[in-house]
Amino acid sequence: MATGGSDSADGSDFFAELPAFERFADVVDESHYRPLPDDWWISVTDVVGSTAAIAAGRYKSVNLAGASAISAVMNALHGASFPFVFGGDGATLALWPGARDAVADALGRTVRWCREDLDLELRAALVPVREIRAAGHDVDVARFQAAPQASYAMLAGGGVAWATAAMKSGRYAVAAAPPGARPDLAGLSCRWTPMPARRGAIVSLLVQPREGAPRDRVERLLRAVVAEIASLDGEGTPVPAEGPGFRWPPEGLELEAHAGRKPGVPLWRERITLVLATLVAWILDVTGWKVGGFDPGNYRRTTARNADFRKFDDGLRLTIDCDAATQSRIEALLRDAAAEGLVDWGLHAQSAALMTCIVPSFMRDDHLHFVDGADGGYTRAALAIKNSQGDNDREIRVERQA
Repeated sequence: MATGGSDSADGSDFFAELPAFERFADVVDESHYRPLPDDWWISVTDVVGSTAAIAAGRYKSVNLAGASAISAVMNALHGASFPFVFGGDGATLALWPGARDAVADALGRTVRWCREDLDLELRAALVPVREIRAAGHDVDVARFQAAPQASYAMLAGGGVAWATAAMKSGRYAVAAAPPGARPDLAGLSCRWTPMPARRGAIVSLLVQPREGAPRDRVERLLRAVVAEIASLDGEGTPVPAEGPGFRWPPEGLELEAHAGRKPGVPLWRERITLVLATLVAWILDVTGWKVGGFDPGNYRRTTARNADFRKFDDGLRLTIDCDAATQSRIEALLRDAAAEGLVDWGLHAQSAALMTCIVPSFMRDDHLHFVDGADGGYTRAALAIKNSQGDNDREIRVERQA
């Protein structure tokens, strides 16, 4: 499915011009996917030691680090549209050739910022799509219209998984910028309170097709899993229709201060600025007052609609609010499929979900909201897959946490 290059002069309009699909049930429909141009780049990131950080209770920090590369690249490219997928403790991005230098600079700064401000080691890489294809894999992209002004990339073809493994082996790497360098993380925040399960448990689920598994059988399985999700109220979204909770001062204030601080600005000054800004936001939220065209009720409802709780990134990746019966049916489907050699899967159930946000402007409805489990979510599900490699049926499950 390879292609020789981008249609436009610089390729920057490739993703924005992809026809979008609106039903998540169609995520496995190959007709929605297009191959990335050969001259593009894939960027992958992940937090080294994320499992230990999560075990220490640093869920918000890990998620903020995972979203930071997306935010930094968005700002470096001045809001241009590009494919990306948030993965909890990392992210996948796809960029046209003319963006490579700006993206490499933003990633290097983000690696440095995570090290100095979050005390986390973010690993980052830029991998040419041509080299992914030369290794026998592909990168195909689709655009899912989650809400009227929020669309998310879906990625397939096995290339992202290969690029991630190549990064972890040290084959590709973006070096950290010099000490003190900072990315532009304007708009990155984590103000909402955890969202408790309303139906049973917040289930973070990864389903990865095995290499060489018959495509038609894998597709039937994924359709069956997605059908189970579609039967849930709101298709399993952990975000209440009226939006998540917000209290003052917000739990993520300290992390947001680190993200928003400009070079040379003392952290204490950024804290004071945020204390005042979030106090005003809390007052507006509680009272429902509309100020200067900002409608807090609309912002909350749009947050719920725009939430990124389901995706495809070389496999199904979901964080859903799920009842016990539906969870059991999904597990039975996956257990049988693993025994037949079709997929590897990991599930982690917890009591609440977290949200990390990118809000370019409070006055527009194109803000983005990434959802993960509040007790390690995707990271714990992925760890279960890793730990189970070599098991006869590769059934992966992490038991529910209190």
